[in-house]
Amino acid sequence: MKIEKVFTLAILAFLIVSCSSGSESDIAPSPNPTPGSITYTNNIKSIINNNCISCHDNNPTNGASVSLDTYARVKNATENNGLIDRISRAQGTVGMMPKNGTRLPQSTIDMFINWKNNGYLE
Repeated sequence: MKIEKVFTLAILAFLIVSCSSGSESDIAPSPNPTPGSITYTNNIKSIINNNCISCHDNNPTNGASVSLDTYARVKNATENNGLIDRISRAQGTVGMMPKNGTRLPQSTIDMFINWKNNGYLE
């Protein structure tokens, strides 16, 4: 879990350092996908793998009640088990996920919301 946090921080630092004051034509497209293009395979799965799978694997551990190891299970957790509610809770709030971790950035939570609102594209 610690390696995953370091990796995530390294990517964020890279993105910040990569900012440019050049013209619009010199700037690469935004790394944030448009709402309609968010898919499980391209976006959601990596978030789950980096933040949730250590407890929510095929055999959930550390008190986790659901597995998030497949598209179908993540979709089900979003539809029926309040996944978006749990990741949206304030830092330190009872039931906030990731458990004992740092609240996900709002832009990441928004990806889950957009994924849901656009029909859970696989």
